Amino acid sequence: MMKKLIYKSLFLILSVFTIVGCGTNKSDNDGHGHEHNEDAEQETHNDKVTLSNSQFEALQMKVDTLHNRNMSGYVEANGTLEVPPQNEASVTAVIGANVTDIEVIEGDEVKKGQIIAYLAHPNIINIQTDYLNAFSDGEFLKKDYERQKKLYDAGVGSGMNYQKAEAAYLASKARINGLEAQLKILNINAAAVRNGNIQQKVGLRSPIEGFIQKVEVKTGQYVAPQTELFEVVNTHHVHADLMVFEKDVQKVKKGQKVRFQVQSLPDEELSAEIYSVGKTFEESPKAVHIHAEIENKKGHLIPGMYIQGRVEIDNTRVIAIPTSGIVKDGDTFYAFTAEKEENGWSFAPVKLIKTGEDLKWSAVNFIDSIPPGSRFAFNNAYYLLAEMKKGEAEHSH
Repeated sequence: MMKKLIYKSLFLILSVFTIVGCGTNKSDNDGHGHEHNEDAEQETHNDKVTLSNSQFEALQMKVDTLHNRNMSGYVEANGTLEVPPQNEASVTAVIGANVTDIEVIEGDEVKKGQIIAYLAHPNIINIQTDYLNAFSDGEFLKKDYERQKKLYDAGVGSGMNYQKAEAAYLASKARINGLEAQLKILNINAAAVRNGNIQQKVGLRSPIEGFIQKVEVKTGQYVAPQTELFEVVNTHHVHADLMVFEKDVQKVKKGQKVRFQVQSLPDEELSAEIYSVGKTFEESPKAVHIHAEIENKKGHLIPGMYIQGRVEIDNTRVIAIPTSGIVKDGDTFYAFTAEKEENGWSFAPVKLIKTGEDLKWSAVNFIDSIPPGSRFAFNNAYYLLAEMKKGEAEHSH
């Protein structure tokens, strides 16, 4: 009987340990299963790269929607940025004088008629006093002429005296008009001079609005008449002046698009539309000028900047992404879609096939369909791939 009780007790103890052991194993299995789910979630998470707003700005990320672009059918055209002649002006001295004040420096924006310097010289005072004396003499000669005319018309005056008075009055009038014209050129008010207000210095005014491109004078310097003192350029009307070689002239016409770059904006592409094609050839090299109005002016575009451009002569357009937004991993090319999140941006890789390349752009076809309006990273694709792989490596470890 005692043996039976012992065996029964041992059986119960073993059963309890078996149940506890099974429970523990089940818990471990659940834990293992839970870890597996976390791995799955982490793998899914590692398919994306998240950047904070500060990282996004530090990397100078560029994000945009897909572009349709002409990747073939173009003509090379290089040249410079120029402005029409009416948008350039040289400011000169119209009289020999000394520069007393300079009101601008190179790069300053000026309005039409704005004073940019002051000139002073005894000659300026002399012109005003000459005008004042001539005007006073003219008033006297006018009255003498009118008196002699009345006497002559009444038959009591000498014809010779009348003719002399008329000649003196007309000569005086011509002199007054000439001096008044000089005052106008000097921007001196003739009416003020007639009232006895003599200006000791005169303002030199800008003939157009624009920016001061050159200052070629110093304070105190004496400048002779017609000396160029300042150069003003209205850069609002800057355009692309390109050269097309003889073999390509027949392919170029008004209304075609031009895409070009300037060295000051190496990562920007500017576009323009041809509005004029030259009718004569330059001899060296043998080429014609084409002029194109810039459509998306960016940065500080200065006349004389060298530009490299292409004239689109074929309207066939394909989906394209900047080459810096594409990365190759193994045998597969990827781009990254971009989504704005609350505290940053997330980027997810999408597979694609490159079908062509032109300058800094690549024509692409996507393996899977892309939702309309999707935004893509247009640069730093290598960095995004490296970050994604780093996340995968950390997870594997």
